[in-house]
Amino acid sequence: MQSDFEILSRIIKGRRTVKTAAMNGKKVPDEQIEQLLELAHWAPTHGRTEPWQFFVFSGEALQGFGKDHGALYTTHTDPEKQNPETPAKLSAATEKVSHLVVAAMKRGSNPKIPQVEEVAAASAAVQNVLLGAEALGLAAIWNTGGMSHNPAMKQMLGLGDEDIVLGLIYVGYTDEVKREGKRHAAASEKARWMR
Repeated sequence: MQSDFEILSRIIKGRRTVKTAAMNGKKVPDEQIEQLLELAHWAPTHGRTEPWQFFVFSGEALQGFGKDHGALYTTHTDPEKQNPETPAKLSAATEKVSHLVVAAMKRGSNPKIPQVEEVAAASAAVQNVLLGAEALGLAAIWNTGGMSHNPAMKQMLGLGDEDIVLGLIYVGYTDEVKREGKRHAAASEKARWMR
């Protein structure tokens, strides 16, 4: 029988990003998305500020988000810098996914909590979602492309100036075989022990 640590280690080391084009369109039950958001809710948070905020899109709302995302790009990107293929790519990103969870850090009113700690807490909540998706056998990608960091995205979601969109979590299923994991350096090279 595996220990809790062995199970957790397998889930963490087994998690892979699956691009939206590799998803197969099969629908994830809403209850499983709710389970992922419950895991997110247990992320560490300084002062119990719980600064994470999630916007969940499925069905018609999901397809509408894709079109709106493409329109945001066209409207809020300098015409000289626009790639004519990008609006269609942003719109197509929702075609084969089951759900889209837009993750944000919603800034609390406690000035003692630095913004970086609120971003870290909300990012930990996102990691809980990704690990939960792996444990449920779901495909997921945390994407920060497109208009994720543009103020227009915050406005579209009704977020405030101090809030931050951390990215788009696309969730679904895939028929692809999981890739082998890679890291550029050993974990020991990323740690300095002071004894």
